[in-house]
Amino acid sequence: MQLGFVSAILPDLSLAEVLRFAAETGYQCVEVMCWPVGKAERRYAGVTHLDAAEFSPAKADEVRRLCESTGVSISGLGYYPNPLSPDAGEAQVAIEHLGRLIDAAAELGVGRANTFVGRDWHKSIDDNWPRFLEVFRPLVERAERRGVRLGIENCPMLFTRDEWPGGKNLAICPAVWRRMFADIPSPNFGLNFDPSHLVWQRMDYIRPLKEFAPRISHVHAKDVRILQDRLDEVGILATPLEYHSPKLPGLGEIDWAKFLSALAEAGYDGPVCVEVEDRDFEHSLESRKEALRRSFAHLQPLMPK
Repeated sequence: MQLGFVSAILPDLSLAEVLRFAAETGYQCVEVMCWPVGKAERRYAGVTHLDAAEFSPAKADEVRRLCESTGVSISGLGYYPNPLSPDAGEAQVAIEHLGRLIDAAAELGVGRANTFVGRDWHKSIDDNWPRFLEVFRPLVERAERRGVRLGIENCPMLFTRDEWPGGKNLAICPAVWRRMFADIPSPNFGLNFDPSHLVWQRMDYIRPLKEFAPRISHVHAKDVRILQDRLDEVGILATPLEYHSPKLPGLGEIDWAKFLSALAEAGYDGPVCVEVEDRDFEHSLESRKEALRRSFAHLQPLMPK
């Protein structure tokens, strides 16, 4: 396995600066954010360390030289919109840019593109399913042709009242993943597995690893703390941020030694990228860098050799 981080937490740095910081800290890889250039609509979105819309063989050569000079590889290209949005314009922008993301990953030779399935949060999973298949079958076929694995993160995107009641991502749990992979069986369609989202949904974050190991193409390392006193007050039907908080690895509920060991036993040998969403470390660039240093110090000794 290779320990890395998600570049979204360093939006004020260029790609070259991100890779140099990764090398100085000891990280082996970085998941590079590739949002369309423009204003972010939510926290951790809108970060463009690589512009997939303006990508070319010459740009790919430039990025490869950066990786060679720093000794840090790119674990995957990341873009996390809502391709199934009820807003047709928003959905179309997301779908078109996902196609460009797949092409850029192929041009770069990275082989991984990470995203969300998306969802119309006003509808049930069953009612979203025809649109999911309509959108993702062609995207997965494109990924197959280009030799890219499309990894879906399992975040429900259900944090605020604006995302209530269904959240903005279908791929929330093993039952849905099983159905997804039955209907789109391509080996180029898989998971960007984040254990923290299973924790706050009160699910076992170890148990799915063995069954879905062949589908796991990328892993996010983010921890979570359940705020039991708040949960006792508002219950699980409250919006989730009312009773849980994202934390750095080692500051929450996840047993990282157990998780990483189980991941290795399941046969996974790919990237594990720290995703910083801990508000206690967001007040400055230096504090966000410190979050990455602390995460590295906690996880590196636990990484399977």
